[in-house]
Amino acid sequence: MLRINDISYSVAGRSLIENASVTIPTGHKVGIVGRNGAGKTTLFRLIRGELALEGGAISLPERAKIGGVAQEVPGNEVSLINTVLAADKERAALLAEAETATDPTRIAEVQTRLADIDAWSAEGRASSILKGLGFTYEEQQMPCSAFSGGWRMRVALAAVLFSEPDYLLLDEPTNYLDLEGALWLENYLTRYPHTVLIVSHDRELLNRSVTGILHLEEKKLTYYTGTYDQFAAARAQARAVQAAQAKKQELQRAHLQSFVDRFKAKASKAKQAQSRVKMLEKMTTITAPEDAARVVFTFPEPEELSPPIIATEGVSVGYDGTEILGKLNLRIDQDDRIALLGRNGEGKSTLSKLLSGRLQPMAGKMSQSSKLRIGFFAQHQVDELFVDETPLQHLMRERSSEGQARLRARLASFGLGADQADTEVGRLSGGQKARLSLLLATLPAPHLLILDEPTNHLDIESREALVQALTAYSGAVILVSHDMHLLSLVADRLWLVKDGRVSPYEEDLNAYRKMLLTPEKTDKTGGKGNKPAKAAPPAPKRASREDILALRGEARKAEARVDKLNDMRDKLAKKLADPNMYEGARKDEAVVWQKKYAEVMEALDRAEALWEAAMTKLEKAEA
Repeated sequence: MLRINDISYSVAGRSLIENASVTIPTGHKVGIVGRNGAGKTTLFRLIRGELALEGGAISLPERAKIGGVAQEVPGNEVSLINTVLAADKERAALLAEAETATDPTRIAEVQTRLADIDAWSAEGRASSILKGLGFTYEEQQMPCSAFSGGWRMRVALAAVLFSEPDYLLLDEPTNYLDLEGALWLENYLTRYPHTVLIVSHDRELLNRSVTGILHLEEKKLTYYTGTYDQFAAARAQARAVQAAQAKKQELQRAHLQSFVDRFKAKASKAKQAQSRVKMLEKMTTITAPEDAARVVFTFPEPEELSPPIIATEGVSVGYDGTEILGKLNLRIDQDDRIALLGRNGEGKSTLSKLLSGRLQPMAGKMSQSSKLRIGFFAQHQVDELFVDETPLQHLMRERSSEGQARLRARLASFGLGADQADTEVGRLSGGQKARLSLLLATLPAPHLLILDEPTNHLDIESREALVQALTAYSGAVILVSHDMHLLSLVADRLWLVKDGRVSPYEEDLNAYRKMLLTPEKTDKTGGKGNKPAKAAPPAPKRASREDILALRGEARKAEARVDKLNDMRDKLAKKLADPNMYEGARKDEAVVWQKKYAEVMEALDRAEALWEAAMTKLEKAEA
């Protein structure tokens, strides 16, 4: 298990962590949350031993491997699949030794170890991870140099997942993933066999993939069992209790002080007054919880236009004469809230560029209101800000006729206070840069706002503020985002971009999530059926009704077994999260429960495999 005992650390004289302690049992999946700048990334560096503690200690099991995403994957000529395979250092070393070893005993030892670590299925596992993160089989054979920095970060993530460290440390991993990749990662982490620590502001990820929340606040670490929503509810309740206690104590202080002030000069009451003075001196102050400075976004209101604001008839669009999307018959009104769904590479960004005027139609007719103003936010625009200029200077370029007081008010309405307004962009945090880019996109009071991954680098409070601003906004919104929480609260229409077409998606986001997590049928090379189709074999005989009923019964039993084991796992996880379990005479008891937890996890893996097999048989029978 990971023990953090009474640690302290400061940066440039500013204390980040003071006398903080927590114990995280082996195998737990923990989300780490806290305000921007609280020290979450610093905590990771302390755990990895990259920074020296000022006090306290961090202890891990002997020979435990710690893994995190590399800051950059080299742009070399090594293929993606080989880059990921190389992350398993032991396998790579054993394979190299197997080529040169001559001693029969050593050869046997190497081969046995290769079998133990399942080395021969490694390429399949690596390919599956890369596929989940958005790389086709053909792309997996391409060199790293063929991909941009954001895609290389996905390769780095794939590499650390493949290496399966005992302690997996992930810092905002969904920032460089699309919705499909984020959902795949969310599902993958629930099955990860070791301990996971993940810094994230993605609510859905923290609700689906972790069993505990570690909160870094006021330089202390507090562990909460359960999902993010459970943590938020528990924290709100604790803050309400603390506020009530503080108010009660304030009234009690005022009452005692009033008695002292009235009777301290009166001889007959002097002793009673003095006793109350002592009570006041001994009273431990209960401080009311400080409310975080509320992050807000205030979007300017556009005037109303006659519908539709954009309409397309038989439009096709693409690049250099190659069609990406065709037969587009779309209509957008000013009150629309549309989420664009579709796997990576299907054309969501192409559609966004068409609607924003950054791409012109290759064919068909596209009409729009003559007064239409469009705001466009894409993640790459954050990187295009002028790093040596301040946010105020950025606004002065766009609104030279407005006074500084008005421009500063605009910045404040996006959570950029006086200090940030005069700070060079290069020194701002990722979240502050994103808020500035969002402000620039909405500055002209657009009738249509197109947002491509707007929540990257925004903390949970800022994401909630964005939801509120978009809900109040009177213009149309088109969203591309991996944040399911944002999509579920803002979008009321879903468009699916698939196979070169854009069509309404009539089901909900949960159905889409389920569809994405259902494995695609691929050809033997791992591709998506690009080879010419061979003659179909004779259709198999349909299963009888009795066979189907039997298979349904088998699937229900398997599912019930999984549910039962999940309940057992949750109960054991709650028991193991109790810090008292690891103190004094209960240490031996903790070992017993940890073994039980490992047994349940192993049984759960087997049960899930049996359930999947039963469902596969049933699906084939019902096809």
